[in-house]
Amino acid sequence: MRAVSVLITVILTFSACVSSVEQAPATYCNPIDLDYTYMIYNSDRNLSYRSGADPAVVRFKGEYYMFVTRSMGYWHSTDLQHWEFLSSKSTWYPQGSNAPAAHNYKDSLLYVTGDPSGNMSILYTDDPKQGIWHTVPAILSNLQDPDLFIDDDGQAYMFWGSSNDLPIRGMKLNRENRFLVDGPVVPLFKTDSLQHGWERFGENHSDNRIAAYIEGAWLTKHQGKYYMLYGAPGTEFNVYGDGVYVSDAPLGPYTYQTHNPVFYKPGGFINGAGHGSIVPYTDDVWWHFGTMSLSATVNWERRICMMPAFFDADGILYSDNAYADYPHYAPSEKDLKGAFTGWMLLSYHKPVSVSSQQEGQAAEAEGFDAWNRPETSPDFDAANLTDENCKTYWLAQSNTEREWVTIDLEDQATVYALQINYYDHQANLYGRLPGLCHRFTIEASLDGHDWQVIEDRSQTNIDAPNAYIQLKQPVQARYIRYNNVKVPSENLAISEIRVFGKGSGKAPDAVTNFHAELHPDGREALLTWDEVPDAQGYNIRWGIAPDKLYNSWLVYGRHDLLLRSLNAGTKYYFAIEAFNANGISAMTKAE
Repeated sequence: MRAVSVLITVILTFSACVSSVEQAPATYCNPIDLDYTYMIYNSDRNLSYRSGADPAVVRFKGEYYMFVTRSMGYWHSTDLQHWEFLSSKSTWYPQGSNAPAAHNYKDSLLYVTGDPSGNMSILYTDDPKQGIWHTVPAILSNLQDPDLFIDDDGQAYMFWGSSNDLPIRGMKLNRENRFLVDGPVVPLFKTDSLQHGWERFGENHSDNRIAAYIEGAWLTKHQGKYYMLYGAPGTEFNVYGDGVYVSDAPLGPYTYQTHNPVFYKPGGFINGAGHGSIVPYTDDVWWHFGTMSLSATVNWERRICMMPAFFDADGILYSDNAYADYPHYAPSEKDLKGAFTGWMLLSYHKPVSVSSQQEGQAAEAEGFDAWNRPETSPDFDAANLTDENCKTYWLAQSNTEREWVTIDLEDQATVYALQINYYDHQANLYGRLPGLCHRFTIEASLDGHDWQVIEDRSQTNIDAPNAYIQLKQPVQARYIRYNNVKVPSENLAISEIRVFGKGSGKAPDAVTNFHAELHPDGREALLTWDEVPDAQGYNIRWGIAPDKLYNSWLVYGRHDLLLRSLNAGTKYYFAIEAFNANGISAMTKAE
């Protein structure tokens, strides 16, 4: 696996400054920080929330464009890290596209489609940065989660599907004649929960009453093979992921890849990696953009993640998703290939003091049945700020400059980065409003008395609902303080303040007595191990070969896991490592 131990060696202390410092490598942290669009669900209750989902990311003329559900526009980037929102100056979808498709045809035209109605024309442009789009004069009907694909020979195809009883389907289109239908509808594949454990519905694949959803087709051609991504089992669940089927032709037949799911993030602070797309960055590294489930106010409250993607020597599509919501090296750091920085979580369950706190109880998520309600905080307590749960949050009594948060790391540590995840408590906003911004300062201290500003966004105009801050130089600190200046809504609510770096102690010992007991049906395994003193949590890896441990699951606060994500009839290999604020243990293979 691509764990990287290279760290910046120059440390800024409070007693001395360094005059010349090597430029730090660029990093990112999931969920990625976009100026997500506000939406309204249930007009009677006026539930306002931010969301971004179903990202379709394409490279066009050497730059990148991202199209996201209900976003009233799209984003542009030159490096897959810094994104600028663009509004169309001509034809577009009035409430934003829904589960959009995007396709670059030989750098001549960029095509997009995804009308929320399911009946749509294909839009196209030769200059998406200018926002001038044209409409193909034809309508394609009854499409949900469309995917337009044009092969190297110019033949066009449409794939689609979003259902728990119908398969992903495809059909040929006539590119020379308004993309009209030019062939029969071809069923390709559907979920098979009796064989594919990860396709079972519910949190942790635990609900057998409802068939899993299959959706989000995305076709990629690589070295003559066609790789069809698809999402399952449901966007609101921690186990929402992307799998892949492979074929020699766009319309199949398709074969299920033995390694599945491909993009999967079931544990940690925020979960999910489904209904996404992959885009090439270099010859050997692609990037996957997928959907993460926040799903605290409503089911459809989501965020976007990115993970490096690779094709191994056997043609297997895979991702390195270990510690996927910790800082990783950015796509621009080509030699590091999206690897984990090794910066650990310093703030987990650490003591928090705050300026004020509202009394009350967090609302239950709209749309969740009783059997599927997420764990929510009974109050707006400050402890929610360090619990590694995106669904809980602290709510201040005001949104003014009087509000602050102090986290005691309980020991001196080297701080490299922070992530501030704001929460939309009764935001009462809709769409894309001008002037939204998050203003704050971050201070650090060794003793709780003398403070140094390490990040000053008191004058910024950046809208940063999931603000990620990589410090220009790491600092030695025990205390971290957030000082509020301004937030977009009437309430200051923060789900999590996450502090990353290296603690001053020892990494945990290796795990002992790690066992994997496979269920007779082959779709799940009970993993057990001895608790490791001083471990913050455990990272479990599994795969179809000793050198293909491509999937992983972060487990906090326990020493067992019922892994219900396996494919029947497949031999699996398991390994585990313990981690804490100081580092990661040696890996232990299952006995």
